[in-house]
Amino acid sequence: MANTDVPARAELAERAEKLVPLLRQRAEWTDENRRLPEETIEALTEAGLLKLRVPRRYGGFEADTGTVVDVLSELARGDGSTSWTAAVWAISSWVVGLFPDEVQDEVFATPNVRVCGILSPTAVAAPADGGVVVNGQWTFNTAAQQSHWNTNAAVRPTPDGGFEPVMLVIPVSDLRIVDDWHTTGMRGSGSVTTVAENVFVPAERILPMGPVLNQQYASTLNANSPHYRSPFLPMACATVGATALGLAKAANEVFFDRLAGRKITYTSYENQSEAPLTHLQVAEAAVRIDEAGFHAYRAADLIDTKATAGEPWTLAERGRARLDLGATVQRAKEAVDILKTASGGSSVYHTVPIQRIDRDIHVLSLHAVMHPNTNLELYGRILCGLEPNTHYI
Repeated sequence: MANTDVPARAELAERAEKLVPLLRQRAEWTDENRRLPEETIEALTEAGLLKLRVPRRYGGFEADTGTVVDVLSELARGDGSTSWTAAVWAISSWVVGLFPDEVQDEVFATPNVRVCGILSPTAVAAPADGGVVVNGQWTFNTAAQQSHWNTNAAVRPTPDGGFEPVMLVIPVSDLRIVDDWHTTGMRGSGSVTTVAENVFVPAERILPMGPVLNQQYASTLNANSPHYRSPFLPMACATVGATALGLAKAANEVFFDRLAGRKITYTSYENQSEAPLTHLQVAEAAVRIDEAGFHAYRAADLIDTKATAGEPWTLAERGRARLDLGATVQRAKEAVDILKTASGGSSVYHTVPIQRIDRDIHVLSLHAVMHPNTNLELYGRILCGLEPNTHYI
């Protein structure tokens, strides 16, 4: 175990940018095969982009949130599924850093370890000698087939007859994979179902979720790192919002790639770029992309500023992180929809990237934590003086 020199923010963004042509070249294969190509994983690894949220003592970068948004939005310019998968690996690596230090030693002992993660407690952890025995399943488990460890969640019985949610760290090899990821979008993320059947999890790899959501973490060695002064949900929200932002940028680029020489069928416009309608469409899309970027980076800046200063979070700030995620997704989706509409009938072919980008952003917008309407309502409740109707804030 050793510390490592951390590349500058601009360098990490540049490394991601250099992968964009490669990711675009492989995007159709990724979509059709419902997982990342091994060559893509190798490229991410060689670029050091799987180390963003790994503690420095294991050779990681402990990158700030602004850097993470830079990197993931660049990857999404190449392929949405690759960006989303990298986001999940980054979040889950960070989550491992909340566990006792001996657990981190175990997980990060694997070079270039890939950790996937699930937050929904859809399994039961029955108390057993030295830990718990877990039974249940988790759907939407991104890249489980291409990961080494899984941070997931279950409910554990309490002495009063109730249940408490807990977070777990489990080797993926202990889980059964159900290859059911047949979807309209984000197909390359391989977000399959995983099943636990009498899986024993030792006590040190269990954390009560309540304290975690309230920034009470178990690691001693990470306790003084600004990297671990952020609440879990705002950090995760800022991370995944970057994929939506990058998809909107990708839609804009691929639209202009096809614009030259295109006419508008059944009109007198021999060149689409000369039509006032096109001018309105690209301008409206540009505004929405800028607005998506504003919300994505506002959330990142708040996380990084408060982490550096060691300042506590207010309920309103936590709610605004959810709002910023919802607004990022909403504005990105609107931009993609405008550009898709302007792309014409020939854009429906699988070889035209705009159709895949449109499917990807649509699926992202339906994610329970990313849904614009859910996040707007949550923030509106807080503005009106009501308690949030969720623990995930």
